[in-house]
Amino acid sequence: MVQTLPEALERQALACTDLGSPFTAAVLRAFAHLWQAGQVPPALAARLQAFSGDIGPSGHSLPLRLAGALHALHLRGRVGPLTPAYNAPQGRAPADLTAPMAAVLQTEAAFVDHYLDSPPQTNEMRRSGPLIALGQWLTARFGLPLVLSELGASAGLNLIWDRYALDLRGESFGAADPVARLAPDWQGALPPVAQPRVVARAGADLNPLDPVADRLRLLSYIWADQADRLARTRAGLDALSADPAPVALADAADWLEARLAVLYPGALHLVCHTVAWQYFPPAVQARCAAALDRAGAAASATAPLAHFGMEADGAAPGAALRLTLWPGGETLDLGRADFHGRWVDWRAPAP
Repeated sequence: MVQTLPEALERQALACTDLGSPFTAAVLRAFAHLWQAGQVPPALAARLQAFSGDIGPSGHSLPLRLAGALHALHLRGRVGPLTPAYNAPQGRAPADLTAPMAAVLQTEAAFVDHYLDSPPQTNEMRRSGPLIALGQWLTARFGLPLVLSELGASAGLNLIWDRYALDLRGESFGAADPVARLAPDWQGALPPVAQPRVVARAGADLNPLDPVADRLRLLSYIWADQADRLARTRAGLDALSADPAPVALADAADWLEARLAVLYPGALHLVCHTVAWQYFPPAVQARCAAALDRAGAAASATAPLAHFGMEADGAAPGAALRLTLWPGGETLDLGRADFHGRWVDWRAPAP
């Protein structure tokens, strides 16, 4: 558990560096310097001190809330002396940001304070890479259309994975006319050639974001020095704006219990989540697992159920890819993936 702000900022800065965002790491370290020097505006400092419990990446994620607030100010043209740093060429080592950040905080502390109200929702589209491969694998194994249910869906960018293409070793999997192309560093066998057909989709989130009204907020959580991620997210939001994916404002357990009560004969029901499960309270996790077990007991060869998670498991590197199938309740280790989908180690057995 991370309880001090400087420690949380440094841990997140190291993670940002590892995930290819030296600029965001520099932003967080500059804020840490101001904090330790007592140069954060008093009202904002008091708000930050009011957070209790784990304030690091596995808890309140205060560092990412702060980074998102500053990036949002940049997207609105309000970072003043920080503008040259935000507009610097990608990959260039940032200069000392402490003094210009102090100036921005003096005028924009209220905006930053308000931005702290909501946890970050990154909507990383590259997490759809394993979902595309999974869709191909499930289609090859079962030969059935898919019904999708996503927990922690936020704006729904990973609920439309079937509209993206996965480009691997000169081959393309997924949509023929994709909204976006994903090209992770892929280890292991290629997915089977079996085009999935999604016949229904829906998601749930405690704070679903609208692809139109919340566009700038969604973009603000993408790290400012990663232009490819920003471009891909803009394309995904454009697609959702034209053809939305329904995401309900709901508790994950409440929603899943109701969702699983509906039968879909002649289709495979895929329940999925990517880097979301860890944020559910233990009681919600337990209810979701129990609901899946109950629905799994009622699954059949003509109406199977699948549960897929791309989630942290305490091991490294990256997140575990796990799939449970009903009838039967067989759990398969499909490999591991980078939390931002930059690489995938695919270990799925033959369908």
